[in-house]
Amino acid sequence: MKKTKLLVLSVASLLTFGAMAPAITSQAAAKTASTSYQKSKNKVLYTYAKKMMAKNRTGLSGKTAYIFSKKAYKTTGAAAGYSDLLVGLKGHGYKFTKNQKNLVAKNLVVNSKSTAADLATAIMGLKAVGLNPTNFKPAGAKKSMNLVSQLYRQSMTKQTVNVQSQSLIALSASSSFKRPANAKFTKASLSNAIVKTQQSNNGWGYSNNLATVDSDTTSMAVIGLTRGKTNSSAVTGAITKGQTYLKNAVYPSGSYGYTFQGKNTPNANSTAEVVIAFSTNLNTLKFVNSSTKANQAASSLRAMLGYVNKTGSIKGAYSQLLGVGQVNLATAAYQQAQKKHSVYTLN
Repeated sequence: MKKTKLLVLSVASLLTFGAMAPAITSQAAAKTASTSYQKSKNKVLYTYAKKMMAKNRTGLSGKTAYIFSKKAYKTTGAAAGYSDLLVGLKGHGYKFTKNQKNLVAKNLVVNSKSTAADLATAIMGLKAVGLNPTNFKPAGAKKSMNLVSQLYRQSMTKQTVNVQSQSLIALSASSSFKRPANAKFTKASLSNAIVKTQQSNNGWGYSNNLATVDSDTTSMAVIGLTRGKTNSSAVTGAITKGQTYLKNAVYPSGSYGYTFQGKNTPNANSTAEVVIAFSTNLNTLKFVNSSTKANQAASSLRAMLGYVNKTGSIKGAYSQLLGVGQVNLATAAYQQAQKKHSVYTLN
């Protein structure tokens, strides 16, 4: 993945490094993911995710590390992608044990120096496991912290669109989250800031310019704006245009990816991010398991699940925490959307 992009992508943690798309034979009608195919892939994927959580490991084979560890991750206390894993597990109905909640609570590092991205990720992670981010006392701290209020007090002016979108998603995760009086922004003003960085091709770029527009960043913006629920014509129009960009950005295989030095690199995480974006709005839910362009070999759901190995791991993933975490989140988002519910609603 682009060197710069590795630092900025994710809800909170985008993305895995590229893997070539699994081969899918081209055909007149896009191949969809049947109910049985979805069940078989989701089962092994979800099982793998549960085992990672139980073992506190970023993978189940090869070189792995702790997911949660203050010693290993001094500024955050957890590996990149942890919140996607937690939110995805919750979306599939997983019940976190007392020990697992304690594991998260005693390791997460949040303080006055935490960045907006780290605060947003922590809010989502804590809420997903059943802890209260508005009254969280980090291990060793003398006082509890309201991470929601602290995030609202962060300046969003110079943040990337990924961080802005991630913050909107986090602040919209619960109806109990209240904006403090001394907040530096509202969800409406943050939504408007994201709208202003939409590019002429209807997408968003990770460096806020046309040259860096991609499906990952555009998906994050679409998700953030949708979750922010600012119903102005400017915001709803930007969402629609962003969705149009995503429909057209699909590769012939049905996968999504990024382009670097003229080379397209489809991968599981980029595809998963678009699945989540299409699942966030009921108007685009139908595109998850159908085609959006002519001569598309497979639906994006079918293409994404094609990356899932028999073991439940993700083909070509730089880290199984990033790969499994985001693909499992995408399957949860799709399933929840069919029930007219958002995987990001964590009340």
